[in-house]
Amino acid sequence: MRAVLFGATGMVGQGLLRECLLDERVEAVLAVGRSAVGETHPKLTERIEKDLFALEPITGYDVCFFCLGVSVGMAPEEYERITYQLTLSVAGKLPADTTFVYVSGAGSDSTERGRVRWARVKGATENALAKLPLRTFSVRPGYIQPLHGITSKTTLYRTLYRVAMPLYPVLRRLFPRSVTTNRELGLAMLEVAENGYEKPVLENTDIVTAAARRARPAGL
Repeated sequence: MRAVLFGATGMVGQGLLRECLLDERVEAVLAVGRSAVGETHPKLTERIEKDLFALEPITGYDVCFFCLGVSVGMAPEEYERITYQLTLSVAGKLPADTTFVYVSGAGSDSTERGRVRWARVKGATENALAKLPLRTFSVRPGYIQPLHGITSKTTLYRTLYRVAMPLYPVLRRLFPRSVTTNRELGLAMLEVAENGYEKPVLENTDIVTAAARRARPAGL
């Protein structure tokens, strides 16, 4: 499998990149973004793009992982531009036989009629992707505990994750339908990309199930 990855510098993208580089079934990874990943690996190629809306068509890859995310606190128009318009713009640059795996979020609103704006935008993005001539999957993680030294670029989130880390086993037991790790999310996305899944939108429990199908030894 040859993969192109958007958002490799974010917390989710870092976790997925790690799993791609460790997975012998992944032949090559192209990381596309506005800044460098800061990592070298024989399987990894980087493409720095200042304007992701101006991408040339992307060919030669089996799957596109779209992990770009933005804060829900930004202006509504800019949030929609990045979350909806950029996602669809990138998807439109791919051949029709590409698998597209989109990182959405728990609570996304597929009806597009709910009161929460970010949830409507995420739901609209999922719906629009499903209409494209691609093989698309949307994953909806809940709380994601970062592992292996990976963390968020946002200071507040980094602090919250440090506080929550000792509590993670308890959170997992109390809220199994809402909690996962960046390792599980990465494994689940690889599994879905290669082998598909029973449904196109994966909730948190589906992510855990898909990850278990591809699980490697815990120390890796």
